[in-house]
Amino acid sequence: MTSTGNDTLRVLGADRDLEERLSAELTTSKSLVTEPAAAVRLVALVELTADAVEAGRAYEDRVLGLLARHGGRVERRLRTGDGRSEVHVIRFDTRAGYDSFLADPERVALRADLGDAAPTSRVLEVQEV
Repeated sequence: MTSTGNDTLRVLGADRDLEERLSAELTTSKSLVTEPAAAVRLVALVELTADAVEAGRAYEDRVLGLLARHGGRVERRLRTGDGRSEVHVIRFDTRAGYDSFLADPERVALRADLGDAAPTSRVLEVQEV
């Protein structure tokens, strides 16, 4: 038995159609490891308002939940020991996805509803080095 994915599938007796689909999925999976040129990675430094920490966390939970509809996802979400600051590492497949997230009416409304209790954020666009 050889160690390549396709040869292993043949030894296991997979039919040709299944073998081709799995090979395509493996190729796609491998290509996801490298970052597409259009991808945008951000680091958000989030400061929660002292008298509205729970409301700020609930807001962040809901807003971060909107990312997927714009081709975005949280890669890491970290919180300080005092619970008043968070660091989010966020990735969007494209800049257009990031722009559409910023303009998302639900995100805008959530922020407006929170008013002065809304967290403040500093967003940095970053790249792997």
